[in-house]
Amino acid sequence: MSTTQIESPLQPRTCLNSLQSLLLQQRTPPGHWVGQLAESALSTATAVSALSFYLDANPSGSDLERIRESRSAGINWLLENQNSDGGWGDTVLNYSNISTSMLVLASLSACRRTDEYSNAVTRLQTYIDSAGGVEAIKNRYGKDKTFAVPILANCAMAGIVDWKHVDAFPFEAACIPQRFFRWMQLPVVSYAIPALVAIGQVKFQLDPPRNPLMRWIRSAAQTRSLAALERMQPESGGYLEAIPLTSFVCMALIKCGRANHPVVQNGIKFLLDSFREFDSKQGAWPIDTNLATWVTTLSVNALAADTDYEFDNENWQHVRQWILKCQYKTVHPFTGAEPGGWGWSDLSGAVPDADDTPGALLALHHLDSRMPTSKQNSIEIHNAAVSGVRWLLNLQNRDRGWPTFCRGWGKFPFDRSGNDLTAHAIRALLVWHDRLDGNLSRRCGKAIKTGFRFLSDNQHNDGYWLPLWFGNQDQVDEINPFYGTAKVLMAYFEAGRLDTQEAQLGLEWIRDNQNADGGWGGGSSVTERCSALVSSVEETALCSEVLLLDDQPQSHDAAKSGLQWLSDAIDSGDVQAVSPIGFYFAKLWYFEKLY
Repeated sequence: MSTTQIESPLQPRTCLNSLQSLLLQQRTPPGHWVGQLAESALSTATAVSALSFYLDANPSGSDLERIRESRSAGINWLLENQNSDGGWGDTVLNYSNISTSMLVLASLSACRRTDEYSNAVTRLQTYIDSAGGVEAIKNRYGKDKTFAVPILANCAMAGIVDWKHVDAFPFEAACIPQRFFRWMQLPVVSYAIPALVAIGQVKFQLDPPRNPLMRWIRSAAQTRSLAALERMQPESGGYLEAIPLTSFVCMALIKCGRANHPVVQNGIKFLLDSFREFDSKQGAWPIDTNLATWVTTLSVNALAADTDYEFDNENWQHVRQWILKCQYKTVHPFTGAEPGGWGWSDLSGAVPDADDTPGALLALHHLDSRMPTSKQNSIEIHNAAVSGVRWLLNLQNRDRGWPTFCRGWGKFPFDRSGNDLTAHAIRALLVWHDRLDGNLSRRCGKAIKTGFRFLSDNQHNDGYWLPLWFGNQDQVDEINPFYGTAKVLMAYFEAGRLDTQEAQLGLEWIRDNQNADGGWGGGSSVTERCSALVSSVEETALCSEVLLLDDQPQSHDAAKSGLQWLSDAIDSGDVQAVSPIGFYFAKLWYFEKLY
């Protein structure tokens, strides 16, 4: 898509008009945004394995020719995108990693193509050996079994890893009511119960425990846990709308002899529906179907930052109603979440969380205050906001921070409270606090106060905050302090706390870590793709925005350099050069073209 050219030096209004036009052009009729997630080698490899095992099982389902064609196109796409070191990264913009590389080898083994593509397989095996193989996967995830066990189980099912390397999952836990999960110290994060059941069952069947009591318990739990798995499957067939999770569930049940089970049939249909075909010979799968709610609320909130922008046409009326319809009105079958939250998509596989819910609450606030609206519409928005605020308040952890999905699951990283999530929740509570009545308003005030206490306690000594959900592959340990610090400082600003010691320390850290080109973040992976860039658009925009809010002259000077960098990126068209900053599941990357 072409980008409107602007003149240098920096002309903020011209830049803003150009970006707004670019963003508005990418709406999906009748007006919200759907965006597009990157194709994923990891997703493609798991889908190829699942489809291969399905075909081997001689199922009675239809679409077998379509399955063969999708599988072949996926293999061709994988081979076309092998990295120069012989491995694969999660997306075409990522460095090779042991997890995705092992999954690709498993997919080629599952469809019996290793001899046909011997050169690629030889290079891949060399990479895997140098990276450390099975032990490297285990070390990559540590105590968190959420992703390590399914990866190794996929490899075992494909015959390239011995089952002794695959830990047993206690799938019998799925027979216990969800409200007790937080107390059970399960080896997976809160959203991975489907993997716990399916992978646990295939491990049990193909490599049963020696303990006769455990064999009896797990044998007795198979039917009930499978019923729980079926209840959790959304209408789309895709657990979390995620291709890897759905693929792991399908392949495990297929290997248990259940290729014709409804969970598998619905899951395979989801994989076929999620396939992104490029031509008759190549295609791939993204990591998720889409992030429509996330990118729509981000777009609304970005446009609302311009006080001159008018939300006054039918498209915005549609967006307002669309966001309202995305709110969950019943208890969610996947996590047991109470009504009131929002997930990342309007699709049935999404789950309410503490990032999309604040984003929706902020967007509804902007639309309610900036759009011509009837009394009935305002009441509808207010009621939705009350429900959303109550949902957020009930999610706050005992440490006073906010987790992603479920309160009280604190054993693994993606279930612990996060600085970025806590800051986002605080911002949402701030805009609705004064519009709420009685006890709910008092609860908001207390949650905001204790939320800031959590943020203060979790600031690094150097001044930055680390986020939970986004990383930078060029940073040490793949962390992204630019994203985390900028998101936290936005909450400090909106609460009138930017003059506090911790906020000023955070601003100083951002200024001290500005790149020589005027931007922030980025790294060698950006430079390899765009010779004129070192920094990233995403991180430079976030850091520049928060520095502009500070009264200190040095912050404005740094922000001006950042804005000039962004202006140059718009001028060159590089403003659309996306970076793989997504950090999903456990060390799983993606990028999104609208973000």
